[in-house]
Amino acid sequence: MKYDDVKGKPILEMRNQVKAIKTDLFVLKMKNALGQLGNPLEIRSKRKDLAKVLTAISAKGKES
Repeated sequence: MKYDDVKGKPILEMRNQVKAIKTDLFVLKMKNALGQLGNPLEIRSKRKDLAKVLTAISAKGKES
């Protein structure tokens, strides 16, 4: 996911995306704790995606 792709979306869609990413992140953390996660670097990627979306939401809020 690239920041440029995220920043053009409406805030409502970004908030829905935050919920989805948080759910995915929870599932990945649980799988990692149980030893079922094949690639633990997926957690890092999801955290970065979450940060990008939250940054875009914050930037849109400051524009208004």
